[in-house]
Amino acid sequence: MNRDRINKILSQIPTHFIIIFTILVWIVPTFGLLITSLRPSQDINSTGWWTVFTSQKAGGPYAQYCASCHGADGKALPGADLTDPNVISKYPRSLQLLALLRKDINGQPHMGDIPLPSAQEAADIASDLKSGGVTAPRFTISNYVDAMVGYRGTRTYAEDCRDKTQATDIHCNISDLLNPRGMGRAFINSLLVTIPATILPILFAAFAGYAFAWLDFKGRFVLFALLVGLQVVPLQMTLVPISRLYAQLGLNGTFLGVWLFHTGFGLPYAIYLMRNFLGSLPNDLFEAAYIDGASHWTVFYRLVLPLAMPAIASLGIFQFLWVWNDLLVALVFLGGTTPVMTYQISNMVTSLGAGWHLLTAAAFLSMLLPMIVFFSLQRYFVRGMLAGAVKG
Repeated sequence: MNRDRINKILSQIPTHFIIIFTILVWIVPTFGLLITSLRPSQDINSTGWWTVFTSQKAGGPYAQYCASCHGADGKALPGADLTDPNVISKYPRSLQLLALLRKDINGQPHMGDIPLPSAQEAADIASDLKSGGVTAPRFTISNYVDAMVGYRGTRTYAEDCRDKTQATDIHCNISDLLNPRGMGRAFINSLLVTIPATILPILFAAFAGYAFAWLDFKGRFVLFALLVGLQVVPLQMTLVPISRLYAQLGLNGTFLGVWLFHTGFGLPYAIYLMRNFLGSLPNDLFEAAYIDGASHWTVFYRLVLPLAMPAIASLGIFQFLWVWNDLLVALVFLGGTTPVMTYQISNMVTSLGAGWHLLTAAAFLSMLLPMIVFFSLQRYFVRGMLAGAVKG
């Protein structure tokens, strides 16, 4: 008995290893993205996200060479306040900092009896100072704030608003959340695109699935086979003709055009899924309802919708994720004048690569809502995936 039990446990090890490995492959990058999005920009540029668990902000070369004179907070010398941006800006690199440290002050060596730091140590000190001073926090929400309002300054949105050195495109109030360059406006646009483009195909597919499963009409099998075949049609083939049609109808650049496009391409799979799920429901249930005098609408509303919730939830997850993460359709039919989140993320980084630290916050914002939708409906996910695969 013990031998059989040991063999059973050993046979399950590969499965457990694969599951744990898959979980780690998904969780570790996501956790790293979250940590990175909460770090100051200078820390992101200089160290990896995992260093937050080992490094200390006030330690290192600064504590060794500077803290005894300037203080741990950098404010001990009023004439050389190392938290003053005007002072820090004079020494952006290790070369300028080392040149200063080699100069005499009041006829005495700048460093006194302390030896000069190496080039790398001087670079680390300059990096700490540029990141906001030696007292800068290890975590901040500035990246999220800057991404939401589309801030493009040299510091942070909060610092510019606090010092009243405002750029021309910020007002330091709630209206900045609707800045066309920010993720706030893009988040609203994505919601306006995704919610109707998810509800419409599910609604139509529920009606069509019930009709294909329980209504007897001529040509339903041929029509259903045609719908199944439409799943293999790539949407790229239709971009040009539909774009020309939309131009004639005045639908280019409108939310309605995007809703209709996503609904049309989402319907074949949605109808297939709903028809298979509803077709697997007990026939006696529907016959009893018809005998009691229930109409098709009553059966659909009272029986079909409650019983089809697993398939509806699963379909909702698929459709929501597809539309939310779509870039091609939104770019073709909405363009940059009505940006969605997938389009706006690319605008966080300039052509020269500046501002890429905002990319981490913007990326996490874009994946936050899909994660909430998936985990809130995940109990229906597997049941919906197997819709119609097993009878009884």
